[in-house]
Amino acid sequence: MKCPYCEEPRTRVLETNHDKRGGTRRRRQCRNCGERFSSYELPVLATPLLIKKDNTREEFRRDKLLAGLRVACAKRPISAAAIENIAGEIEAELQQMGSAEVKSRIVGDLAIKKLKELDEVAYIRYAIVYLGLQDLDSIQEEIERLLNE
Repeated sequence: MKCPYCEEPRTRVLETNHDKRGGTRRRRQCRNCGERFSSYELPVLATPLLIKKDNTREEFRRDKLLAGLRVACAKRPISAAAIENIAGEIEAELQQMGSAEVKSRIVGDLAIKKLKELDEVAYIRYAIVYLGLQDLDSIQEEIERLLNE
């Protein structure tokens, strides 16, 4: 790993930490200038193709998932980091499945489960679109089901 300050190729690892997504954070010190810096290593894993309702295939797009989560969480007391975290967890779960293709419903199910744990209003907003709740009665039934849990 090159030092970002003097570009010396020899650095010393001072500390190593692992996260739940398989990443490794290393605290390093340059052997030449003595400056300290952090590096983050993340394995590059392929995400599976998503099989849509009409049986077409589409690549998983993290930005598309994030856009849907952001709409559901708009004007709620939810940090951008929490939304990014949900997207990262969903992406990691898809990668860990080890399948070349998965039904797109799995992504929606994971998103709805995580939103339900995070914020009930965001969950209802996402559920209206994802579950196709067409009228007030179906929305009210979902809210009552949520309240009874």
